[in-house]
Amino acid sequence: MLRRDFLSASSLLVGMSSASVAAAAPMIKAKGAGTAKNILDYNAIPDGKTLNTKAIQRAIDDAFQAGGGLVYAPPGTFLTGGLELKSRVTLYVDAGCVLLGSPNIADYAYHPGPPMLGDAQGHHLIFAQNADDVSVCGPGVIDGQGEAYWEPNPDRPPAKPEDEWHDVASGHFQAIHNNSRPSPMVEFAQCRNLRISDVTLRNSSGWTLRPVNCESVFIDGVRIRNPFWGRNTDGMDITSCRNVFVSNCDIVGGDDAICLKSENPYGAEVLPTKNITITNCVVSCASNGFKMGTATQGAFENIVFSNSVIYSDNGSPMMNRVIGGINVEAVDGGSVDGVVVSNIRMQNVRAPIFVRMGSRTKGENSFLRNVLIEGVDATGSIVTSSITGVPGLRPSDVTISNCRLRTVEQGQADWVHRTIPEDADGYPESWNMGRLPAYGFYVRHADHVRLRNVECIADKPDARPAIVCDDVEDIVLAGLEFTAPTGAAPLFDLRNTRRAFLTGMRSPAGNTVFAQISGAASKGIVLSGNSLEPHQQAATYIDGATEP
Repeated sequence: MLRRDFLSASSLLVGMSSASVAAAAPMIKAKGAGTAKNILDYNAIPDGKTLNTKAIQRAIDDAFQAGGGLVYAPPGTFLTGGLELKSRVTLYVDAGCVLLGSPNIADYAYHPGPPMLGDAQGHHLIFAQNADDVSVCGPGVIDGQGEAYWEPNPDRPPAKPEDEWHDVASGHFQAIHNNSRPSPMVEFAQCRNLRISDVTLRNSSGWTLRPVNCESVFIDGVRIRNPFWGRNTDGMDITSCRNVFVSNCDIVGGDDAICLKSENPYGAEVLPTKNITITNCVVSCASNGFKMGTATQGAFENIVFSNSVIYSDNGSPMMNRVIGGINVEAVDGGSVDGVVVSNIRMQNVRAPIFVRMGSRTKGENSFLRNVLIEGVDATGSIVTSSITGVPGLRPSDVTISNCRLRTVEQGQADWVHRTIPEDADGYPESWNMGRLPAYGFYVRHADHVRLRNVECIADKPDARPAIVCDDVEDIVLAGLEFTAPTGAAPLFDLRNTRRAFLTGMRSPAGNTVFAQISGAASKGIVLSGNSLEPHQQAATYIDGATEP
């Protein structure tokens, strides 16, 4: 190929789709070819031992100084410290290439901004700030050697069998080096038109991939592999970004797989996390599959999560299980407005659905509303799904529809009347309130809730009601199907509930009380168009509740 022809071809690579870059890759494999910067030309040595940080960084800087271009990392293992990408530069990691992060924290420059916290710090393997049109792509691997930064936690003994349901693998390890480690491994701050595609990110010592304060972000075909015991090894932390498209990703790790956050480690103003679409992903982790929060200091708007799988392998220890499948939270003074979750398959996830308002941080305009979750099929759950707020902070306009949730929790009768802690300022996790009094849904301090065409199945005998509502206003329960509780538990337990409409349901065989209504505040409860068993009571009124 003539030099002028190659220059023309290579200049087109920047900003191309991953498929186009892959098709063009043969043109740039030759050492010394044109303006595509082959890191071998900069004396990078692929022996896995020689530190190549300066060589690779010179290739990036030269591409940037030339007005943009592609930096080519060929097959081989290249040990490197922190690298900083620049505007209009594409880092192409070819098949057979491993960019291997140094196990020495001194090989990573510190980038001011994030405080030195346990999760996110200022050291990164790949970093860019205030860059436009920056890309990382290719079928190769970026490996953080996270195991160099962890050690067993001597203060965390194995969990007792009765406590395994809320044990987590990463709690049994801790960071060394005074908790200083590259985290996030890949960090993009205040960038525009950011593209990450096809690459494998593995063995992060902390968070794996975080775009923060970015606009127009495209993440496609990324594979993330972190150990279940890796503390804080989130897959993706999409933070205060706008217009984000995530698709076709395969994530395994020790902390949240896909987590949306609203905070600003780089300044005072917290920008909204807005216009986010996530689809066609498969995730497994020892924490939460899809999560909004923490942190939730600012706004979340227009969030879509669809057509994905969240799973825990059948043979996994309990502490490796996904904690929560779908988690929608507002606990730090921020707001949530407009979330659609659809067509999600879950296997052996502890709690399929967790919607939570709390008050870790006070906020004058904190709210959580307009949430639609539909088409969830979950099996093997061991923690009850819930929609809860705290006094003064109530989620509203939450709809759950066309879902099938199967539990193997085998709830006990004494759980029905236990005092459920508010935990208003606690860390939001689906198990934090302990064993809940319902096996299907627990709803407390919430308004305008709709459960339609939902099937909750107890695969083992369960002595709890299917649904418990406590201090709920305006709830519709329509077309629901349940397994009958064992013993004398009612199917529905409505506590201090106002304006409830129960309709279009067929009571399961063996249930003696359809709805139990308690508390002097309960009023406006209507049962209409339901099919009851012979000799079954439609409703009982206790603890100050009166018949209408």
